[in-house]
Formats: sequence, structure tokens, C-alpha cells
Amino acid sequence: MRGKDGADTMLRGYKKGQTTLEYIVLIIIVLGALLAIQHYLKRGLQGRWKSALDDMGDQYDPRVANSSVRYTLVHGTNTSIITMNDAGGYWTQKTDESVSTERKQGTVEVGAY
Repeated sequence: MRGKDGADTMLRGYKKGQTTLEYIVLIIIVLGALLAIQHYLKRGLQGRWKSALDDMGDQYDPRVANSSVRYTLVHGTNTSIITMNDAGGYWTQKTDESVSTERKQGTVEVGAY
């Protein structure tokens, strides 16, 4: 059948259907490709997570740790207070000297389950 403008209306309907069908086929191909590579994407993501967790290092767990550490803190303080009676009144001088040394010796071994 021909329309007033002389174009074939049946071919237009077929072309419109063909375009829709082409889009559907294209969407199916894209979805199929995504389904085909999902396994590789999943493994890649899991590998990145594992690498990030491995970079964090061993975590401390007191149930599986073997610790032998000795902490030593030596602290000495010397305080002197001098009070003088002067013609203008009393004055006081206070001097504090403090020396401290902290030492940590030993080993810590972190185990795993």
C-alpha cells in the first residue's frame, strides 16, 4: 500500500521493527559479554582485596602471640628549694631537674590460626 506521499507504509513498519530488533540484539550481545567476563572481574576484585589486606601485615592476637618483652623505666628527680629572708621580704627559688630513661627489650612473635 502506498500513502499520499508515495512512500511505502509497509516498508516503514518493517524498517521500524528491524531497528527495534537490532537494538534488542545489541543489548543481548552486551549483556552476554558482561556475563562472560563477570568471573574475571570478580577474581580481579578479590585479588585487589587480598593484596590490600596482605599489605596491612600481621594482626596482633594474644591467643597466638609469643611475647617476651621487658620494659624498664628509670626516672630520677632532683628538687631543691631555697628560701631567703631579705630586707624587702622573703623570696623562694625552686629548681627541678628530671632525668628519665625508657628501655624496651625483647621479642614479639605474631602467629596465625
